[in-house]
Amino acid sequence: MKSRPKSRQLDRVKSQLLTLIHDAIRMEDSYADELQRIEPSYRNSARNFLHYLGIRQRDIRALQHDLASLGLSSLGVLEPHVMASLNSAIDVIEQLTGNEHQDLREAPVDYRTGPLLLRDHARALLGPEPQGRYVRIMVTMPSEAATNPHLVQDLLLAGMDVMRINCAHDGPEQWTAMVENLRKAERVVGRSCHVQADLAGPKLRTGSIGSSGKVVRVKPRRDTFGRVTEAGRIWITSSLDNDHQPVTTGFVLCIDGPLVEAAIPGDRIEFIDTRDQAHHIDVVEVLEKGGCVGEIGRTAYLEEGCKLSLVRDGVDVVSGQLFDVPETIQPILLLPGDLLILTRNNLPGCHEIRDANGKVTRPARIHCTLETAFEQVKPGQSVWFDDGKIGGIVKDNDGENIAVQVTHTGPNGAKLRAEKGINFPDSNLETAALTDKDLADLAEVCRYVDMVALSFLRGPEDVERLHDELYRLDCSHLGVVLKIENRQAFKNLPRVLLASLNSPPVGVMIARGDLAVEMGFERLSEVQEEILWLCEAAHVPVIWATQILEGMAKGGAPSRAEVSDAAMSIHAECAMLNKGPRIVETVRFLSGIIGRMDDHYSKRRATLRKLAVARL
Repeated sequence: MKSRPKSRQLDRVKSQLLTLIHDAIRMEDSYADELQRIEPSYRNSARNFLHYLGIRQRDIRALQHDLASLGLSSLGVLEPHVMASLNSAIDVIEQLTGNEHQDLREAPVDYRTGPLLLRDHARALLGPEPQGRYVRIMVTMPSEAATNPHLVQDLLLAGMDVMRINCAHDGPEQWTAMVENLRKAERVVGRSCHVQADLAGPKLRTGSIGSSGKVVRVKPRRDTFGRVTEAGRIWITSSLDNDHQPVTTGFVLCIDGPLVEAAIPGDRIEFIDTRDQAHHIDVVEVLEKGGCVGEIGRTAYLEEGCKLSLVRDGVDVVSGQLFDVPETIQPILLLPGDLLILTRNNLPGCHEIRDANGKVTRPARIHCTLETAFEQVKPGQSVWFDDGKIGGIVKDNDGENIAVQVTHTGPNGAKLRAEKGINFPDSNLETAALTDKDLADLAEVCRYVDMVALSFLRGPEDVERLHDELYRLDCSHLGVVLKIENRQAFKNLPRVLLASLNSPPVGVMIARGDLAVEMGFERLSEVQEEILWLCEAAHVPVIWATQILEGMAKGGAPSRAEVSDAAMSIHAECAMLNKGPRIVETVRFLSGIIGRMDDHYSKRRATLRKLAVARL
């Protein structure tokens, strides 16, 4: 009585497995022409990828449950060897039923060669595996890396495996200097390091914001209760050369005329600030270097041209005017319900204007750098700024101005600054991934980098264009990294991956910042897992990017959430860190995390290392 249900279950499982095998074969056969264009050494990876796409068009959760109940593999980690996994499951079922199974299609890779191909492809793109860990560490270079060879050497010693040059910043002279510093560091340290250049791509950002004036604030130091604990120390000079500024001073005032030379300790410098409040600065020290040190006990705002008088024993001695005050750029404060105008005209942004009754007479405005947005964005579509900190809905687009009603900010509003990213996740923006600037930068960097990252790609045609340009430059040997950072790139990822295998080596970067905004933050975890699955099936290495240990890189201390997120990078072949003042320590910290997690996981598969804590 008990054997018949099991027999029926085995027959059901066998039928479902055969259906999956037929699906996989059908998918491979339908792309036979495309397979012929794949680089021969990557063709088996492409076949495995097509098999994976074939079976993932069905919901096989019930089959997985049946397989697990029979004590068989549930196909949960079949990505690197799809047909081999299906054939193996069928073989076991046939042995249990006493039948013989003939493979319908020979597997292009098996349990050993599938994972090995992924490791080989990672080496081809990212360089050799570092000692003690599988996942490489990529580091974005700050501008300082061009002038400070010790920083580059320290990063290499800490565990950097790939130097990332962002072509959106600095220029060819600085990029070359960074690579030269790296090559010198390699000889000293005895470790090799690959170089990736990220092409900037079409720029979709906010423009500049107009100056609010030339105003400087000087202030004392206060405690938690607002009480003054230390006077604000000011370097007062008549020269634009501040090389002699004492390190104990936190502010600089440039005053023309003889006032600075006439000052002696005990004098007072009196002025009226922008709020029509009377203030004074006590002169406490005069230096031979053409300046003096003053102290102020109250916060004051001084604008360029402000008149200052030197007073001694109650008598005005001499006066001067403030000069060389930096421009003050105030970010645009936005609240839910506010209207923001994105302008095609590249003029400095401006704040909203209200009348005497508080009614808005002119909403805030700021330039949007992408011309295509004014041609294709439609009312009702969503728009996000600054990695999702500000969200809104497009109310109107007349081709010159896009009116956005703000719907999402922080509890106290949000400040929109210049040069912040803009995302139109609902809009199918038809713009080429390679700009004229990218083509010029590519011709420069291809001489000394190992791989090029393609930003803001949307479909396979973008990949093919980059391949054509690399071939034209006689640099088709360079690796290509596909940055998946918008909804269209994710939707087209299968076709993008197939196109990329025509000219390997290739890798995929999961740009989680933009991708979270484009796909929705609630979907980010799901989407990044799907990208990992697809890339593992194609044996394409993945770079895990955006805000890894950002708190530590900038401030020196990671949060618990950041440490947990960093540990997840072992599912990829490379983890990318952004620049920050504490980047060297962050590289060393991440290397330790990855090295420890490598003992417990191989990609998504848990490995049962002996646990010391298991002892009773």
